[in-house]
Amino acid sequence: MPDVQLDLRRLEPGQAPRPEDVAAAAEADALRVRGAVPALAAVLTVLLKAQRTARVPVAWDPAGDKASLALARDIGVGTGEPRDLCLVRDDHGGVLLHHGRVEAAGDGRRSLSRRIGLQAHHDDIKVADGEITRIDVRPDWRAVDTIGVTVMLQPLRPTRQTSGRALQIASDPARIVRDGVPFPRPVHRWTWYADDRVRWRLQP
Repeated sequence: MPDVQLDLRRLEPGQAPRPEDVAAAAEADALRVRGAVPALAAVLTVLLKAQRTARVPVAWDPAGDKASLALARDIGVGTGEPRDLCLVRDDHGGVLLHHGRVEAAGDGRRSLSRRIGLQAHHDDIKVADGEITRIDVRPDWRAVDTIGVTVMLQPLRPTRQTSGRALQIASDPARIVRDGVPFPRPVHRWTWYADDRVRWRLQP
């Protein structure tokens, strides 16, 4: 299939593309994606499932929201030569590009007032064991195959920050948010990891 352009700029905040809107990515020779971070994440998920992330260059025209502009700056959209970047995955088949969150199950409202029982390891470091407010996860684009983890024990209190390759969580029912898009159901276990076997190709 020739080059494919996917215009996903009409997505609402917190909304991922429908599978049929990004299905063409699986057979493309090259891709241009227009839209916010969830649009790019959905396309990379399709390429990952097709085992074509390293072979299909992806150009991205980011939306104007804060998360998209921050990610575009971090990965150098519009500058330099095509390059291969690491890919942060989860054990439920998705990818993470900018920001992930673990918090108590619910609709996300008043999330700081709710606490969740949870145990979490970041590589071989136990970063949480008991009740916490939330965990934030961000790919570290300045490093290789690395994610940064911030554990908030209580609102307005100092946080715990670590850096490593993989975060594993076992918890009470938890709400997961991937790049602004809530996972469709509460989970008791979750893993995010920077996969050193997989790269995706950015066409700046």
